[in-house]
Amino acid sequence: MIKHNKPQWPWHALTALVLVGLACSLYLATSMISYEWRWNRVPQYFAFQAEDVQRAASYGSVEEIVVSGDQARVTLKGEDGDTQVLDVAKDSLQLSRGDDVSEGDAVGVTRHWTAGPLAWGLWTTLWISVLSGAFGLLIGLFAGLCRLSNNPTLRDLSTVYVELVRGTPLLVQIFIFYFFIGTVLNLSREFAGVAALALFTGAYVAEIVRAGVQSIAKGQNEAARSLGLNAGQSMRHVILPQAFKRVLPPLAGQFISLVKDTSLVSVIAITELTKSGREAITTSFSTFEIWFCVAGLYLLINLPLSHIASRLERRLAQSD
Repeated sequence: MIKHNKPQWPWHALTALVLVGLACSLYLATSMISYEWRWNRVPQYFAFQAEDVQRAASYGSVEEIVVSGDQARVTLKGEDGDTQVLDVAKDSLQLSRGDDVSEGDAVGVTRHWTAGPLAWGLWTTLWISVLSGAFGLLIGLFAGLCRLSNNPTLRDLSTVYVELVRGTPLLVQIFIFYFFIGTVLNLSREFAGVAALALFTGAYVAEIVRAGVQSIAKGQNEAARSLGLNAGQSMRHVILPQAFKRVLPPLAGQFISLVKDTSLVSVIAITELTKSGREAITTSFSTFEIWFCVAGLYLLINLPLSHIASRLERRLAQSD
């Protein structure tokens, strides 16, 4: 009996239709509140041309001005006979040949491209996420194994840590770390933010690791011990590799959530992506445009992470 595959294009077309409908609904909603879109204001918050004012170092006069394209080279001769050469943008030149200058007078500006606040906020979000995720993974692995330990002290302490962190809001933990622990130990706000996020992530990773290890059949450990492996070797070479395949999806989901949770460190004046977006809104008055860009940047981080985790999951499944 030949099995015929049903065409999938009608479902893809329905998906496209739903997305178009959502876009039209958004457009109608903004039209009802008479919102004027100003996307032209957004690029400057990713990169812009900064201007550095070039000033005379001493009293003197303009000895020579040589124009080359968009640049002008100005030679100043001081009263003591020393010369100062400045390269400035031609359209910013404020002096002519023979003019007298005083110390600190502006000659012109030099322009160079620099990252805007949204770009810097994205970078801050990235390094906070990477550091918090790495430390959170180590903490979670250790705490998860402690929860499976035969030592009652290790098991009890790890249980208290997991339940305490999971049972309180992350925002409260950040405040405690910064205003209490950070003040007592004189920690920077960046250190306090990373530590709070790492401990928060570690508690969830600990439960993921515990569940993954316990999902492996006890016969695996017994077989490893019968081959002469001790408890540590059995866990490292037999149990954890199998558990890792099973816990990869929830781990990926936890790290994706961590990237979004970094937005909460803005409450302790860390200028990450969300805080950069709020600051950009106060100067551009382009509320919807900036928030859409911020959301897109979070997607830019999380979609590749999700894709990598999916590919790794498929590769590990093929190795079974």
